[in-house]
Amino acid sequence: MLKRSAGLAPDVLPAIAQLEERVVAVDGGRLKLEWGSLRTRSTDQVNDVLWWEGPRLVGFVGLYCFDGLNVELVGMVDPEFRRRGIGSALIDDAKLICDNRSYTSTLLVVPRQSEGGRQLALHRGGVLHHSEYALVLSGEPIEATGGPDVMIRTALVTDAPEVTRLLTAAFGDAPNDIAHQIETDHSRTLMVESNGASVGTVRVTHEGDVGGIYGFAVDPAVQGRGIGRAVLGMTCRQLRSEGATTIGLEVATQNERALGLYTSVGFTQVTTEDYYALSPTR
Repeated sequence: MLKRSAGLAPDVLPAIAQLEERVVAVDGGRLKLEWGSLRTRSTDQVNDVLWWEGPRLVGFVGLYCFDGLNVELVGMVDPEFRRRGIGSALIDDAKLICDNRSYTSTLLVVPRQSEGGRQLALHRGGVLHHSEYALVLSGEPIEATGGPDVMIRTALVTDAPEVTRLLTAAFGDAPNDIAHQIETDHSRTLMVESNGASVGTVRVTHEGDVGGIYGFAVDPAVQGRGIGRAVLGMTCRQLRSEGATTIGLEVATQNERALGLYTSVGFTQVTTEDYYALSPTR
């Protein structure tokens, strides 16, 4: 039975985690479920669609919007319950929710190894928008030698304009809710400084024994000086000291420079994720 959910009850989160374990055990790789968001879902808005077979959760799709404009759909179906139309029903219902909110874009995230997910996206008119490598650091980060003199501090709400400047300079744009991101409980925005000037920013999450790195940007004016590698190593060591045994991040497949940076610190690729743009339902 399909059920929409505004907020996730404490007993539902373990059911999602168990479903994730069953799916990954069969498919491999990982699923971009953003556990920090799942644990802090607002009860004011539906952001999750679930499929139950009696007491067992066998299907799930989550909606993730971090900038107020673009939404990502991430879903999974229990391997024992596939080819029954559950995935299609979940995606179609999640798509209706997105269409009613008039997002600028709706992207379905599909692990590259999931042929069923790819076919589902294509059958719904999905067009490949971009792809990212998912990387994981399981051991200690490789030490940088002779790195630049940089320091990292926790960002304040008053740093929001500077974070926006850095992200725009590095990526071409920035989310419109930076101040809100800085204040959220499940993520921490950091400022990178060198000689008193802001030269970079990075957002980190830490859930249980898993850490995450997002929005890692170094001012293009100072790139090529080893700042990125030094900061990445410092950030990873900090997360490890806080109890994170694995640390994950994503990088666009065409960004070879960033990929080289991450692998030089010790990250390894676990999967490739394809993002399919879905057209509004007519």
